[in-house]
Amino acid sequence: MSTSTTGTAGKLDFKPVLWTPGDWNAFFGFGTNILVNMLVLTGLLRFVLKMPDTLVFGRILPALGLMMCLSTFYYAFLAYKLAQKTGRTDVCALPSGVSVPHMFIVTFVIMLPITIKTGDPMKGWSAGLVWVFFQSFILMIGGFIAPYIRKITPRAALLGTLAGVSVTFISMRPALEMYMTPQIGLVCFAIILVSWFGGVKYWKNIPAGLVAIAVGMIIAWGSNLFGLGLGGLSVKGLGDAFASFGFSVPIPAVGQVFSGFEFLGVILVTAIPFGIYDLVEAMDNVESAEAAGDEYPTTRVLTADGVVSLIGCLMGNPFINAVYIGHPGWKAMGGRIGYSAATGLMVVILSWFGIISVLLALVPVVAISPILLYIGMLIGAQAFQTTPVKHAPAVVLALTPHLAAWAKLQIDTMLGATMNAAQSVGGLAADKVGAVKSAAIASLPQQGVLYHGLDVMGGGSILAGLILGAIGVFVIERDFLKASAFALAGAVMTYFGFMHGEAVGIGGGLGVTPSVALAYLVMAGGFYALGRTSVSVPYTSHMDMPHAAPAE
Repeated sequence: MSTSTTGTAGKLDFKPVLWTPGDWNAFFGFGTNILVNMLVLTGLLRFVLKMPDTLVFGRILPALGLMMCLSTFYYAFLAYKLAQKTGRTDVCALPSGVSVPHMFIVTFVIMLPITIKTGDPMKGWSAGLVWVFFQSFILMIGGFIAPYIRKITPRAALLGTLAGVSVTFISMRPALEMYMTPQIGLVCFAIILVSWFGGVKYWKNIPAGLVAIAVGMIIAWGSNLFGLGLGGLSVKGLGDAFASFGFSVPIPAVGQVFSGFEFLGVILVTAIPFGIYDLVEAMDNVESAEAAGDEYPTTRVLTADGVVSLIGCLMGNPFINAVYIGHPGWKAMGGRIGYSAATGLMVVILSWFGIISVLLALVPVVAISPILLYIGMLIGAQAFQTTPVKHAPAVVLALTPHLAAWAKLQIDTMLGATMNAAQSVGGLAADKVGAVKSAAIASLPQQGVLYHGLDVMGGGSILAGLILGAIGVFVIERDFLKASAFALAGAVMTYFGFMHGEAVGIGGGLGVTPSVALAYLVMAGGFYALGRTSVSVPYTSHMDMPHAAPAE
């Protein structure tokens, strides 16, 4: 906690200033960051999930705008109360918005697979709402247990499994999109790379993301003059965006939330571990703000994130709210209280008046892809950068289930498209689709593709990566008793289908994948015996080591 008297007014009835000149700098910087995130999010909904514009612009974005406005106003209020309590004029509000890592996770791990499986983006939307529904309650009640979970789970396991998601489900698609239109993708990637990794500052300190988007627009629209059509933008598309320009307010979506409970088994497998990650992320970012001199109550922050996320969910928003990293930066820029509330007003205007649709018709999606790849790179690298070097093998081990899950999704998608294509040209009877697909899968091992292995290893990849990463860390540390405990946890979760299974349950009474559960149980017994007969080295938790907060 800061004891500095910098900016102290020295009056008991001190009334903080709501807006300062420095708030303009923070507003344009943070506002641009939020705008880029909203463009990315809208692109995911329209072009990845193929959701209709009526759903995206009429239901989801207005609900998201409401959630973010409530969040930014609340954190401006907390900053006001802190400034009033301390009599300081240098208090900066916590930045907040849609959690960027979770934006991709709920899209690619929850909504996309369910949309592909059912062929209905509305069901994917409902599943995303249920995911946020459970995440919200985990945030609200988890503040009391988060420190304990964080203490017993190695950082390499927590960040390693997140890195697996970043390498596969976050990084691969935008990387492929960049190389499909390299004239825009690679150029924009270079602009981002030299700034965010190389430290190059652009004119007037314009954010690199905004520069990349502007250059991408110039190339895309300029290519139309030569008939190249890079980026897929057109005057007609822009006109259609203006034609759909309107005003939409959030509408309750309680029915859609509860209809998504049919996918509860799939959702719980990811909601629980990422709820834990949310807790760790929020605590880290509150600690970062405290180090910069502004001490906020962790429980109130976690509760606020949970409450506003729940409100957004019940109104139709499938994305969770989070406190962002970067408080010290906005504070150093001059941000105080007003920049947070102003950002909330900006989001409401953009989302309720349909302005995002116009921006998307102006900006090529491939210009945003490098930003997604950067996020994936940052999250993946963080697992190695903020953990001991000797834990690197455990991080790689935590990655492997996600590689299996991603590969299986590619195969399943290809097989589904092939079956549909065969039916559409009249070469495959409808009653033969299942048999042909089964025969194709059965023949894959002869081609060197171990589909069954991908299926089993990739099932519940979030938890599987966490358990394997933790086992790896404790074995490296020769703390075999803790390795045994995590192996036992793996056996229990596998038995009930949270890991390495197709669905949550108990199968025929022996578990969903009994052979894998038994193998984990044998591992647990072996580690336990080794721990009792040899000298174990106590594991030092990442709570006891300096660490950086997760990136937003």
